[in-house]
Amino acid sequence: MADTPWLGDTVSLVDAFRSGDRSPVEELEATLTAIETSELNAFTTLDPERALAAAKQADVSQPFGGVPLGIKALTPVEGWANDRCSVALQGEVAEHTSLHVERLLDAGMVPVGQCNASEFGGLNVSVNKLYGVTHNPWQIGRTAGGSSGGSAAAVAGGLVTIATGGDGGGSIRIPGAFNGLVGMKGTAGRIPRGPFTEIHPMTVVTGPMARSVRDVCRWYDVTTGFDMRDPYSLPKIDGWERDLGTHSLKGKRAVIAPNLGVAVVRPEVEERVRAAGEALARDAGLELVDVPVALPGLGYEWALANLSQLLRELGDAYPERKDDLTLEIAFGLHIATDQFNLQMMANTEIARTNANERMAEVFDHVDFIICATNPDVAFAADTYLNQHVGGRQVGPENNGALTIPANIVGNPAISVPIEQLDDLPVGMQIIGRHHEDQLLLDLAAIVERERPWPLVAPASPV
Repeated sequence: MADTPWLGDTVSLVDAFRSGDRSPVEELEATLTAIETSELNAFTTLDPERALAAAKQADVSQPFGGVPLGIKALTPVEGWANDRCSVALQGEVAEHTSLHVERLLDAGMVPVGQCNASEFGGLNVSVNKLYGVTHNPWQIGRTAGGSSGGSAAAVAGGLVTIATGGDGGGSIRIPGAFNGLVGMKGTAGRIPRGPFTEIHPMTVVTGPMARSVRDVCRWYDVTTGFDMRDPYSLPKIDGWERDLGTHSLKGKRAVIAPNLGVAVVRPEVEERVRAAGEALARDAGLELVDVPVALPGLGYEWALANLSQLLRELGDAYPERKDDLTLEIAFGLHIATDQFNLQMMANTEIARTNANERMAEVFDHVDFIICATNPDVAFAADTYLNQHVGGRQVGPENNGALTIPANIVGNPAISVPIEQLDDLPVGMQIIGRHHEDQLLLDLAAIVERERPWPLVAPASPV
């Protein structure tokens, strides 16, 4: 048996399976042992019997044959808990498996268990009353981010090489940046959301928490493509991994706007993002242009758009079990149910339309927007909302101000680690045009090549 789980990326793990240097059962045993002894609180539940059966039957010729998979606790898997990390829904069991998870399992992945998240995915941390606090493997006591924080901590903490994430306002990119991982939010519809696809909201996409760009590409090869259960999903594109690095970038235009003109960002983070953006432009042959970027703050509109979905998920549990909810979630529901009306809905739609117009105006002049992923490095793990950045007090909307715009208007965006600050990772976000996801992956691969980064936190597995 291996002493630790695989500390390389997922693609190299599959290569090790195929060469006989590692076996799926051996990898699973190392994974389960590491999880059981970890301080991170990355996993909420494990299913070792199902995982062992899958590992024994693994076909390593498949894209992810034998790879242990962490699955975000907000993602339904038939027979597993479906409590959305909320005491209010404790005991609920999923009756179906999400479409993108079905595709991953069909590609050979081994389902290990569920990873912690924020309650209903409503905050950019992974803290809840049911499962507690997830820690950042770079520094215990710091947040792993959210809402896919458990998935991110598991991957960066050396427990699994890859895990599922969901991004409705930055929930892949935010923890990706906090944990030194690649976090990709594809164009809306790139990965189907079925089997029961809600019309509203349309901000949420799924994707991986990954150690490398090629891991993301292989994931997209497996999970993308239209499905009737999600009528908003996009046609399949083949060759994500095969074509990585082959697209023409020379002469493409980019603007570096660390704060997107709307967020309060720590000056030291801004400096590192600007330097990394300038280096990327040189390495990729991009033309840097000076274009005003002042995307509107959309935190309030984003919250309203998602609260209706939350109310649907709670069903009869609200308001009877409102005291079981985290304070922030309960307050949001109170405001929405008490004040929401047709005029507010109309104003929200106006704001969304204006944001789309503003984003389109910027992309009339550039191909990429380069900015920070988070306003600061990872803050205290038990903090629900970071309200101090660079010595300044900020409102709660500042937490997602850099990531929410791409969700509201559906643009693809990717976060890549670039440097450390206070011994914690700093992430740089690149936003692209709709449907040009592959160009973002090519840019991220250049950053990865020119700025080599630890695939796991230095002390991992913890």
